[in-house]
Amino acid sequence: MTFEPLYSLSGLFVGALVGITGVGGGSLMTPLLVLLFGVHPATAVGTDLLYAAITKTAGTAVHGMHGRINWKIVGSLAAGSVPAAVLMLWLLAGVDRKSIGVTNTITVALGWLLVMTAIMLVFRGSILELARRAIGDRTPPRPTTILILTVILGFCLGVLVTLTSVGAGALGVTILLVLYPRLNVREIVGSDIVHAVPLTLIGGMGYWLIGEIDWAMLFALLIGSIPGIIIGSLLAPKLHERTIRIVLAATLAVVAGKLLTG
Repeated sequence: MTFEPLYSLSGLFVGALVGITGVGGGSLMTPLLVLLFGVHPATAVGTDLLYAAITKTAGTAVHGMHGRINWKIVGSLAAGSVPAAVLMLWLLAGVDRKSIGVTNTITVALGWLLVMTAIMLVFRGSILELARRAIGDRTPPRPTTILILTVILGFCLGVLVTLTSVGAGALGVTILLVLYPRLNVREIVGSDIVHAVPLTLIGGMGYWLIGEIDWAMLFALLIGSIPGIIIGSLLAPKLHERTIRIVLAATLAVVAGKLLTG
């Protein structure tokens, strides 16, 4: 096992972004590993999922101390995402993950998800406003309907996160804000981070079983990311979130362009 300090520096940077915005884990770490370090996409996704599970556990503790977790939302999301993750892992175990077809599928899916994430980051306010206008004075959905939609959202996130390690941040948070407009954005972000823990842990363990984890890389990432996400979670209430989201979106757009164009 060879220690690579650049992995730790990358982990510190990405961990801080996750703590501040709830976005940036798989959105930055997986493409960073693929493009900067030349890691195979399947190995990058698997290693990043375990990395995310551990770092977001640290973030969960911080958000929990500040009362920013809605456990009903967490449970509803997990009811959909956990079965989806198991299904995706079963499918991945049955294919040649080193083949050009699978590699391209993961890379293209990752690229387009980064594009969608960047759009959500920049235009989240406009999207939420359009949703409010569309709903207007209509009777709010029944709690049962919202519960079902949350489980469906969890299933979609389970598929996306297990395949690419991206999706549970900006996409999940934005849709949750539409479903739960009366909740504070900090509570949504905190709940989203907590939900990501079992999802990424199951995904990461599944990739371990099929032999797609680089343990030396994971160890180096964790050395930087654990303090990073704690620092980011503590700084979150003091920073201008929109400015950070715009900078992050621009970065994701550039990375997505690189992945999609080769």
